[in-house]
Amino acid sequence: MSWGAIATLMLPENLLLAGIVLLIGVEILLRPPRGDLVLSLLAVAAAAAAALWLYTTGASAEPFPGHFSVSPATLLGKAVVLALSIPVLLISRDEFAEGPFHILLLSSLYGACLLLSSDSFLTLFIGLEIMSMPVYVLVLLAYQRPESAEAALKYLVLGGTASAALLMGVSLLYGGSGTLAISAFTKALVSTDTMARAGIVLVIVAFFVKAAVVPFHTWAPDAYEGASVPVTAYMATIIKAAVLLAAARLFAAAPMRGSIADLLALLPLVSIVWGNLAAMRQQSFRRLIAYSSIAHAGYLFYAFLGAGPTRFEAVLFYVLAYGVMNLLAFAALPPHADDAARDRLDNFRGLFHRAPLSAVLIAIAMLSLAGIPPFPGFVAKFLIFKNVIAAGYTLYAVLGLVGSYLGIYFYLRVIQLMFMSEDQPAVAHGKPGTLALGAALACLAAAVVLGVYPASMLGRF
Repeated sequence: MSWGAIATLMLPENLLLAGIVLLIGVEILLRPPRGDLVLSLLAVAAAAAAALWLYTTGASAEPFPGHFSVSPATLLGKAVVLALSIPVLLISRDEFAEGPFHILLLSSLYGACLLLSSDSFLTLFIGLEIMSMPVYVLVLLAYQRPESAEAALKYLVLGGTASAALLMGVSLLYGGSGTLAISAFTKALVSTDTMARAGIVLVIVAFFVKAAVVPFHTWAPDAYEGASVPVTAYMATIIKAAVLLAAARLFAAAPMRGSIADLLALLPLVSIVWGNLAAMRQQSFRRLIAYSSIAHAGYLFYAFLGAGPTRFEAVLFYVLAYGVMNLLAFAALPPHADDAARDRLDNFRGLFHRAPLSAVLIAIAMLSLAGIPPFPGFVAKFLIFKNVIAAGYTLYAVLGLVGSYLGIYFYLRVIQLMFMSEDQPAVAHGKPGTLALGAALACLAAAVVLGVYPASMLGRF
């Protein structure tokens, strides 16, 4: 394959790399640096457009055989991840106008794109680390709370644990198969060899840690709360989306059976129940979203119990619907000089009377995350549980649905505080900035399309 063809197939990654180089050049040459946000938006938008263009042309090839490949499914996944990053950049304007934030975010996105095209565990591990390492710094970057340093350390420990589990699992799979190809994982799923099954469990545990599935969730809420709003939004949407789409690629269309199926059902089920129960007691909006994301990770891993051909489709639609709604909530969150006060649910009381547009947009996000029709969250959950039932796991589907009803309480609680409480908090929020409002409206438009016409996304590969 010619270098021109390789460069074209890797156009999303190359455009992100060009953006990183330009941003570093701006940091070096201009004092003070200017235009970081514009350059970042152009690079990410161009990379998303390139991924979508390659998808529409039906590009499918292996630029680096055995390590890196592109297909319509992976290209659509990249387009979704990159598109979800644009609202994150827009809402970062007030906190990260210039500086290293944009370089770190584009570097993390480069790793996410590499992760989605990985054909070997070597490339998968490199992509996972490139995606994760900048986030450790991002958590610490906006030092708005004393606990930010602690949150960054905890997130680093979680990331290191996931990496260690992944490497140990890969070493066992390599010892049994003699190859680092991710196809070895699919073959090991139907193997009865003890070493192969131990490797599978460790790799699954690594993805559970990355996605904050119970009981590997412990410090994730602390990291979400200690980070600034744009960074929390990035961790809750883009990082989770990349991890789950990579897991879907890893499992491919392999059937789930036996103890592996039980592992992929029981822990996500516990995650659904515990995430929803723990969210009820939270007094911080970001911690509430953190526990909500723990529950949603359970729904997403439930998809792997479903039939093979529709598994990736269900995960991709859920990731998009979940990501858009989370970003809508963060973009509509009114600003305040005190980060802790901005985050407290008590200060949401009567928000509709002070900032009606913000309250309405947050309410829409909460209803969709709760899975209330006709919002896209309902369609996403319907696809997941439909596939689980079709695969014969009816009991798990029923238990998961019962667990999902627990989440309705705390989502409606946020709405009740905003609309049905006349108490005025001692601290008043401001109004969202122009770019944040634009990001919120863009997410709302995407939610309308997904909710009213889900076929626009389904059946695309």
